[in-house]
Amino acid sequence: MSDKDTSTLQSYIDSATGAVQSAIGSITGSNADQTAGQEKQDKAKAEQEASHTAAKLGPYTASTSGVVTKDDPNRSQGAWNQTVGSGKEFVGGLVGSESLKQQGREQNADGKAQEAQGQLSDLGSGISNRVSGAVGGTVAGITGDRDAQLKAQNQHDAGKTQQRGAELDIQKQNP
Repeated sequence: MSDKDTSTLQSYIDSATGAVQSAIGSITGSNADQTAGQEKQDKAKAEQEASHTAAKLGPYTASTSGVVTKDDPNRSQGAWNQTVGSGKEFVGGLVGSESLKQQGREQNADGKAQEAQGQLSDLGSGISNRVSGAVGGTVAGITGDRDAQLKAQNQHDAGKTQQRGAELDIQKQNP
């Protein structure tokens, strides 16, 4: 894994190491150890935050690694069905049509379920690609196959981006 792609796990390890170094500095009275430990913790926190950074633009997610992924089609279609369902419900209320209001409520609920199905699909695919990429990269590293290592890193990064995109949408729905 390159320096620019420090993993979340590595940032946790660095944070723990920094905390131990800082604690030892406190016990021994070494300001240098305390400062170095705190700097390591701060760097680890910044790396972890960067690792979780992703931006959504419509049905696409972009990450700091430069990877762009497209959402599962059920996510967009589900959001559309929710919008149309809400519109039907509103118009049904305006014109006094109970059946149109009911159709709107049902379409809205179906859209929510459809969007959730797409989010779960993207989350599962993202996790699977991250794991496969990490394992493939390790094996390729051991065998010295640089091309396979790069391919595995790309698979890992795409999975991470896909997973982060789904997580962003899920967090928006459940603040």
